[in-house]
Amino acid sequence: MQAWKAHDHIDFNFYDAHELNSARDTSTEESIKAQLRLRMADSKQMVLLVGEKTRLLRKFVPWEIDLARKKDIPIIVVNLNDSREYDDARCPEAVKDHTYTVSVPFKMKAIKYALDNFPDDYHASKTTKRGHNYHYPASVYTSLGI
Repeated sequence: MQAWKAHDHIDFNFYDAHELNSARDTSTEESIKAQLRLRMADSKQMVLLVGEKTRLLRKFVPWEIDLARKKDIPIIVVNLNDSREYDDARCPEAVKDHTYTVSVPFKMKAIKYALDNFPDDYHASKTTKRGHNYHYPASVYTSLGI
């Protein structure tokens, strides 16, 4: 995603909250959480990259997801295996049935579409779709050319 953003000829931009501060491996858990709180303070949405072992991460990923939920930040689940739907085998329990999310494949156009469109949909319909793991219909991917 950072390579897409850095490329002059690709229309892809996002604000990486993780660039603000750097947590070191020697940092205490509370100092890392304090930095994560600062990073999320002005976030408008969260991109959660989900890989083969993301479900197994138990310390900071579930905590950061819970913080996003408490701050009412839309969560875009990006499947590194290119699945267009919620992947129960890989996704952390923290997003399973607890909040309205959208799942997209790790494709630039799909991620950009979600970044541009999901927050408005989330805020407009979050109360009716609580606990709903949404995914875009095939027609969206056809219109994006993927």
